[in-house]
Amino acid sequence: MTSQLYVFDLYGTLVDYNSLRPQVYLLTPNASSLVDLWRLKQLQYSFMSSMMGRYVDFDELTAHALDYAAAQYGVQLDAESRERLIDAWSQLPPYPDVRPALEKLRALGAKLAVLSNGTPPALARTVAAAGLDEYFDALLSVDSVKAYKPRPEVYHLAVERFGLSRGEIGFVSSNGWDAAGAAEFGFDVTWCNRNRLPAETFGARPARTIATLAELPAD
Repeated sequence: MTSQLYVFDLYGTLVDYNSLRPQVYLLTPNASSLVDLWRLKQLQYSFMSSMMGRYVDFDELTAHALDYAAAQYGVQLDAESRERLIDAWSQLPPYPDVRPALEKLRALGAKLAVLSNGTPPALARTVAAAGLDEYFDALLSVDSVKAYKPRPEVYHLAVERFGLSRGEIGFVSSNGWDAAGAAEFGFDVTWCNRNRLPAETFGARPARTIATLAELPAD
């Protein structure tokens, strides 16, 4: 994989939302299941938002998803706990393989960007808190097109920002549905299958599948 530009998904690809589990364990022994459901509903609500033509930003969808997951597991959240958990999405740590991979890509002369469902302030905070802000030339948010991945206008943001053709842009995501959407759009896609999940059976296939970002840098 050799590209002038590598565009990365953020949540689950560069930063680890599983790190939310210890905070949730303070509220319920079902923390693992609650976090999984929280993430699932967060994504489902983003899909619903796009299909309904009713854009609500990702911070608000994250709050709605938390309320749903808490209700499912009978967790009563006071205002302080709710705000603390929502804010924790802007404090997620990077995976151990992220910084070395970004450094190698930079050494190869590639430009790097993030393309995420997150709002611009949330992206800036999250990338800075993870200590990754020095690596990126742009943080691209769906907020500018008022629609969520995998809508094609979202992926087009990278084309507009950098003036490259679709096939010249390397796209990296840990989300199979995101990888499929980006491949449909025409990016050169790498699916980082961190959780060893089956490949998506609908949509275009990514050009390659890797287990960690350590496999990403090319000559």
